[in-house]
Amino acid sequence: MIALFLRDLVLAIRAGGGFGLGLSFFLIVTVLVPFGVGPEGAVLARIAPGILWVGALLACLLSLDRIFHLDFEDGSLDLLATAPIPLEGVVAMKAAAHWVTTGLPLVLAAPVLGLLLNLPYGAYGWLMASLLLGTPALSFIGTFGAALTVGLKRGGLLLSLLVLPLYVPTLIFGAETVRRGAEGMAVSTPLLMLAGITLGAIAVLPFAAAAAIRVNLR
Repeated sequence: MIALFLRDLVLAIRAGGGFGLGLSFFLIVTVLVPFGVGPEGAVLARIAPGILWVGALLACLLSLDRIFHLDFEDGSLDLLATAPIPLEGVVAMKAAAHWVTTGLPLVLAAPVLGLLLNLPYGAYGWLMASLLLGTPALSFIGTFGAALTVGLKRGGLLLSLLVLPLYVPTLIFGAETVRRGAEGMAVSTPLLMLAGITLGAIAVLPFAAAAAIRVNLR
């Protein structure tokens, strides 16, 4: 399992779908927003939580179609499906590798990009905490979507349509956590909801994704 995890890390970086692509997109979104809404600090501070979370969500979405695509093309996915290791564990390792190469860099870069949007200082810690709790859910949900569309030609658009509605609860509670933190309000409720979504995704979706892969490989 560890060898598979390390292999996917290397492949994600070499294939161009690693942290560089997601970070670049995240930076572009953050830089363009002030040009669109104006440089007024109060306006930027009010919309910053939502913009940062939307940018992180879309950045995670960019590389989802690569999770199983390379393995499907070279036949490795068939070997993994028939290997003596659980396919659910394979899915979990691939989702974890996607998070390390895409989600974790976004967590680390978010405070720096928050400066561009005039995010209130009290919200920086909650921004990192919400992304740290929420981005694993994005990776596991995205892995499930990638499993549903594996083998389809030009399945990237279909993958986006399948995954984006499932991302909405994570987006709502993540942005709400940052907004409450910026206003000095209690953040325990949205933070616990965010943690619950992530734990539920980690517990259930590897099994659902493994079942979808078995059906698509028949």
